[in-house]
Amino acid sequence: MSRRVVVTGMAGLSALGEDWASVRQAFEQGRTGIRIMKDWDRFTGINTRLAAPVEGFSVDQRYPRKKTRTMGRVSQMAVYVTERALADAGLLEDPVIKGGRTGVAYGSSFGSPDAVLGFYELKKEGASRHLNATSYIQMMSHSALVNIGLFFGVTGRMIPTSSACTSGSQGIGFAYESIRLGRADMMIAGGAEELDITDTAVFDTLYATSIKNDTPELSPRPYDKDRDGLVIGEGAATLILEEYEHARARGARILAEIVGFGCNSDGNHVTQPQAATMAQALRLSLEDAGLSSDAIGMVSGHGTATEWGDIAETQATSQVLGKAARIHSLKGHFGHSLGACGAIEAWLGIEMMRDGWFCPTANLEAVDERCGELDYLMGSPRALDVDYLMSNNFAFGGINTSLILKRV
Repeated sequence: MSRRVVVTGMAGLSALGEDWASVRQAFEQGRTGIRIMKDWDRFTGINTRLAAPVEGFSVDQRYPRKKTRTMGRVSQMAVYVTERALADAGLLEDPVIKGGRTGVAYGSSFGSPDAVLGFYELKKEGASRHLNATSYIQMMSHSALVNIGLFFGVTGRMIPTSSACTSGSQGIGFAYESIRLGRADMMIAGGAEELDITDTAVFDTLYATSIKNDTPELSPRPYDKDRDGLVIGEGAATLILEEYEHARARGARILAEIVGFGCNSDGNHVTQPQAATMAQALRLSLEDAGLSSDAIGMVSGHGTATEWGDIAETQATSQVLGKAARIHSLKGHFGHSLGACGAIEAWLGIEMMRDGWFCPTANLEAVDERCGELDYLMGSPRALDVDYLMSNNFAFGGINTSLILKRV
């Protein structure tokens, strides 16, 4: 049994805004969401001072305390964008959400790190003043998934995807498979991540963060020969996926169709990506979609601005799609949002495909000669008529994902 899967609602939250008009305007003006984090000066063991925060976000006046007591910031962002995505799909008050045939597939790298402090205090001091009944719910890796389910009363299947940088794309991919195989009629899918010094510290200890601390507007630089590392961001995005006939029957507006998903593992090293298995993930998505490589009109690349990640990814992409394939990365604009990036990039990829307009990779001026030969979008936006967009993400542990989105 194989059924068509369409996108009927979307919403996101990023350092450049929470709606497509605001984000596109920032792209057009060349503005990025990268900021100097002055309050990080107290962390003397951390080299970078750059990040891409979502400024001014709060749900304190939006949701009652009874609803938010199990939510840290990552869950608040996930619930907020999910509420807006359901409204965009015309489903916010629809009983179908609670009917058992709607599920959630959602990811983040972690929960809310501050919730860990109560447990740490207990271990270190023998007692904790901060530990409470909701501490674990806020810190657990599937906190966003659980809080979405609780907030909206979802009773269908729940698929947590905590796989670092592929959390959001796996959420969308596994939701797509659930509907296609008849396990659900509708799925809430995506990913979220909150900014925290601990996320930055992970990459800083690997010497993988940018230290252009005095020029935040010039970093990160995906695929560029002068890149010096990534910048951590935050945000969230939710896509409402629906079986095609189910969507048509209720007169839903269809934004895009998901036609392919590939996912595999390098099986080799925790932090050193492998071009060969990356390439195989791309082939798996093409095979799933029943498409030849020349059907892909645009690639939304992972493009973290780390040396070996950029090189392996682009070599794999060139190997599978050919040197004429167009590619850009959005991470130069609002950083690497880890578990959220795959969902944010899918959301904005669909918006750009619908507009026939694609932004360049921020700060890409001279492609590293070791990267694969491709048609890199750089300098200025392009008007492109694209029927199929491939969105790729790659994570620690060698987890690779590739989604193929179709314009409708």
